[in-house]
Amino acid sequence: MAVQNHPQHHPRFRFPSLHRTGTAQATTDTTAATTAARAYAFASLRLLTGFVFLWAFLDKTFGFGYATPSGKGWIDGGSPTKGFLSSVAAGPMESTFHDWAGAGWANWLFMLGLLGVGIALVAGVALRLAAVAGTAMMALMWIAEWPPAKHLSDGSLSMSSNPFADYHLIYAIVLIALAAAGAGATWGLGKLWATLPIVRDHNWLK
Repeated sequence: MAVQNHPQHHPRFRFPSLHRTGTAQATTDTTAATTAARAYAFASLRLLTGFVFLWAFLDKTFGFGYATPSGKGWIDGGSPTKGFLSSVAAGPMESTFHDWAGAGWANWLFMLGLLGVGIALVAGVALRLAAVAGTAMMALMWIAEWPPAKHLSDGSLSMSSNPFADYHLIYAIVLIALAAAGAGATWGLGKLWATLPIVRDHNWLK
């Protein structure tokens, strides 16, 4: 009886491609490094911007001698809004701002806004609320300085360097970007804040 030998097919053992694995690992490492760098950059921007708001509050409250002279702070009876609003000399709300200058409600709203936005940014919590409040403040201050004006109401040059963009708009965009990026998770209490039941139920508090 003839015996036929059929070829046996054995699965081939292949070594994993070092090139592909290395490339995938390098890509993963690069992505992780980029993500971390972005998180640290946003966190740094958040802390610096928060310090700007907090310092403005502290200087106007205690009169550290920077923008607010010593002895002219809020606790000394000075007004945080009178000097700025009473000097408005251009724009569609010039007379309105003059009426608001030094008013108790205006002082409290302005100072609470500075304090609230500053604390939220430094702590990394309630960034969406901070973005809304901070953007509203920046919009009002932009209108008060009114960059589109070439001349003030008395006819003198306004010295405006740009007909639209100024630092108030930059701050507003920064606040919105920080909130959109969830920048409170790095170097902040954003993750802990997001676990609170009231925050989980109301996303606008994040």
